[in-house]
Amino acid sequence: MKQQSNVTPKLAATGAGLPRIERFVANLMIRWKAARTSREQATATFDSERAEILRLVEGQDAVALTQRVLIKRLPGLEDSSRYWSLLMVVDHLRIVNRDIAKVIAVLGKGQLPAGEASIAAVKPSSQVTPTVLAEFDQGCRDFVAAVAAVEDLKTTIKFPHPWFGPMDAATWHFMSGFHMQLHHQQMRLILAGMETNESQTHHSVS
Repeated sequence: MKQQSNVTPKLAATGAGLPRIERFVANLMIRWKAARTSREQATATFDSERAEILRLVEGQDAVALTQRVLIKRLPGLEDSSRYWSLLMVVDHLRIVNRDIAKVIAVLGKGQLPAGEASIAAVKPSSQVTPTVLAEFDQGCRDFVAAVAAVEDLKTTIKFPHPWFGPMDAATWHFMSGFHMQLHHQQMRLILAGMETNESQTHHSVS
């Protein structure tokens, strides 16, 4: 989709959520797949996504990393998240992975995490810099370590997701990789959008 130059698109409010049917289906799918995915498989997916995401940004210059591109809305992606840069996606993942790691660690101790999860609280900064790449990478490694430290992820105590309700540590673990896959797709659309914009610019100049 072509980016609108110098125009900020009108999007739904941050935290508005997903269409009701889409949220219902996503909830069922996450829980069904989480129940059939081993700890090892979930960790492997998470780590594979970390590597792929870092590979996508490798070699990109500062302009490309920070260019915001309006994309189509992917299933599972909030409307307010459609106009991000590559670094904004990475920053969002850094924040979410950090927060989920904390939730898993606390649930693993048989305790209920304080406060409540908030979609609006994990949105990225539009001013994020390339330093976030190393922070994301380290955060992913910290996440894997936090999961490994929990003996049994099928915790009795559950912590509610804002859209999907109460989840045990195993479901939060699975969802982290699922979430990375979604934003991996988003990054690919951003890159494709940049290529389209560049091609259209060259065509108009010629």
